[in-house]
Order: sequence, then structure tokens, then C-alpha cells
Amino acid sequence: MTRIVERVADRYDVVVGVDSHTDTHTAAVVDRLGAVLAQVTVSTDPDGLSQLLAFAIEHTASHGRRLWAVEGTRAHGQGLCRLLTAADEPVCEAPKPAAAARRRGGKSDQLDAVAAAHAVLALPAQRIAAPRSDGPREALRLLLVCRRHHTDARTAAINLAKSLILTGDDTLRETLRALSTTAQVAHLATLDTSDDTHLPIEQRTRRRELAILAQQIQTLDATLATNYRHLRTLVAQLCPPLLDKPGVGPVTAAIALTAWSHPGRIRSEAAYATLAGAAPIPVASGRTDRHRLNRGGDRTLNSALHTIALTRRRIHPETRDYITRRRAEGRTTREITRCLKRYIARQLYRTITAHHRTP
Repeated sequence: MTRIVERVADRYDVVVGVDSHTDTHTAAVVDRLGAVLAQVTVSTDPDGLSQLLAFAIEHTASHGRRLWAVEGTRAHGQGLCRLLTAADEPVCEAPKPAAAARRRGGKSDQLDAVAAAHAVLALPAQRIAAPRSDGPREALRLLLVCRRHHTDARTAAINLAKSLILTGDDTLRETLRALSTTAQVAHLATLDTSDDTHLPIEQRTRRRELAILAQQIQTLDATLATNYRHLRTLVAQLCPPLLDKPGVGPVTAAIALTAWSHPGRIRSEAAYATLAGAAPIPVASGRTDRHRLNRGGDRTLNSALHTIALTRRRIHPETRDYITRRRAEGRTTREITRCLKRYIARQLYRTITAHHRTP
């Protein structure tokens, strides 16, 4: 039996494509056949956004169905998305245009707005991407973004401290040689950095800068610990069973929830695996019939799946038994990892969908 796929052009009478920028938004109203009905450029202040909404209503037929296709829904277009959501206007995220097509067709704000509308018109209705939500999901995203920054800053500070120790005097090097990084940081934070010591100026300067770096590292350690507690608390509020899964901690659970965002955004566990870059890609040819790792998708979510898989290799007996069985079948380590990540993506999606709580 042939399955009829409903497209965006079948469901909506017009699509309003929006090319968003810091100071202005350019919009194009396109009908279901792809014809451009009208275009406008407005400012991004509240008056300009209200003007844009009124413009779209004016160029939509009475009782017509309208869909907004906005570029940068979590960036320059976020203010517009919030206004449209409050007005009960359906909004989707415009697909990123292909670079080759953009080079051939040229680029301007007007062309980009029309291209956003045309790209959405060509999609099946179930494939349009709903913008990620605000509220607790946005709070998780903020915690994760700041955690990555703090982690990178801590790593950079430790690397710099190590390089300063490496070129230091023999006394300093011998004192720190047998200590762990944590112990080195604790010792450096207590160094005497006063100018009345009898050390040469080079040694005084080195110790002063090392002490400053050590104190920064300790501050970042405390910040990361607080961040971790906030992540755990928020994940426990949104989806408690997620933390009970083997290998899933507050950070990886927060990444999984942030990618999932809200009910209805991800239509199936297969779509979630595709988003995570964990969907199998066939590379069959002749007598070879196998699949390989997916290099696309959300790489942060993919990295979280990889972390969970590595943890389960160490602590989860069922995972170790599965790996042993698959190796006996002749599977490579990469193929087993692909299968594990696909399974984990399925498990995370089903757990979140079944147990997600709306605050």
C-alpha cells in the first residue's frame, strides 16, 4: 500500500522565511507554490517585531494557515521566536543552506529569506525542526556552555603552570616533582610571593605567577563543583530515571536532555539517533556488507554517547558480555562501538520520552 507523505506545502498556505541579524530581520512571504508574495526588512526592537507579525498577517489570506521558517532560532532570531510563540504562531527552524547552492545563486538578506521559505516548503511536514525550548532546557544549556568554558580555562591554566614549573629553578622543580597535579596546585597556592624574599627577581616573578595560576585553578575547581551540583539538581527535577542508567552522569544526562529539548521536537528514537550521529551508515559493496560510524549530527551529543559507552565497558557486566559476544562474531571495535552508541541513544530517548517532567 502506498503511503502518502504530507508536505509543508500541503499543510500551510504560506511560509514566512526570515533571515535574522543583530539589528534587522528580513522576511519573505512565499505561497505554497513557491511564489514570493511580499518582502520586508524590520528592526529587531519590539516595535519592529510587532510590525513583522502584522506584515505576515496582512499577506496571509483570511483563514489561511501560516508557518514561520526562521534562521538562527537560538541566536539572532530568538527574540522573534519568543514573540511568535506567545502569539501561538507555528515556528520552525530553517535548514542551513548548502554552501554550493549559495555560491551559485548569490547572497543577500532578501535571497536568504526566500531560500529559507523554499527549503521548508520542500520538506515533509513531519520533518520540520521545531526550535528548542526555553525554561529548564535553556538553563541546562547555559550550565553546559559555562562548564565547557570553565573546563577549557582550567586546562589552559594547568598547562601554563606546568610549563612554568618545567623551566623553573632546581629547588622548585624538586619540591614539585613527586606530587600529583592537585598537590602541586595546592602547594603553589601557598608560595611566598612577597618582594622581601632574597630570591632573584626571575624566581620571585615565577613563584608569584605560579601562585596566581594555582589560585585561579582552585577557583575554577570550586566553580565546576557548583556547576555539577546544579546540573544534577536540574536533571533530577526533569527526568530522575535518567541518572539511574549505567554510565549516565549529570553532565551526559544534561546533554541528552538539551538535545531532546521538549515533547514533540524529536519524532522518534531513530530521529534522535540520527541527531546524535549514531545512526548506522551502510558501506556495503559486493561481498562486503557492513555499517560504519556516523561522522555527522550533534557532535556534543555524540561525545556524550561515547562517554557513556566507555564507562559501560568498565562497570557494566551486560555491556562487557555483549562486547565479548560481538567480537566472537568477528565484529571490529569500531563496529561494536557504533552498535553500543545506537543502543544507548535508543535507551536515552525512550527514558526521556516516558519520564520527562514539565515543571
